[in-house]
Amino acid sequence: MNINQLLSIIWSVSAALLIVLVLLHSPKGDGIGGIGGQAQLFTSTKTAEKTLNRITWGSSIIFMGLTIVLAAGWLK
Repeated sequence: MNINQLLSIIWSVSAALLIVLVLLHSPKGDGIGGIGGQAQLFTSTKTAEKTLNRITWGSSIIFMGLTIVLAAGWLK
């Protein structure tokens, strides 16, 4: 397995994660709390939404960065 294959796998996983995270966002501000009650990990809905936003931004930065690196062919 070379570096291009490894980055392609990470890119695919980040794309799938990004799709799931965007779908978890609620247009009414419910977010994770609207799925099935309050998650035990979070102390409030505001904290859950803030954490979800951070994870979504991180995943999108990884996805965009790997898209640029893989499309530019800098690793060949």
